[in-house]
Amino acid sequence: MAKNQRNYTNEFKQQMVDLYNKSSKSIVELSGEYGLPKSTLHKWIKIFSLIKGSDENISLTDYKALQKQNQELKIENEILKKATAIFTKGR
Repeated sequence: MAKNQRNYTNEFKQQMVDLYNKSSKSIVELSGEYGLPKSTLHKWIKIFSLIKGSDENISLTDYKALQKQNQELKIENEILKKATAIFTKGR
């Protein structure tokens, strides 16, 4: 970990992302105004920005978690289909 690395709360990160999304300020302007590295702001925007869905908005991290859960459920479903086929074959 770098010596001068600062830790920011999730609330502050979300406020910066909201400020970026709702204002006409660019990342460069926000970076200069708040003394944050541009790469840090890019990362926060990627993580904390909402993805617009048909019914509701979710964050990128929630979306990725849902994708992972969906993939796991698909695998479990395939296993159950194969198990059902094996057990019903003998009947």
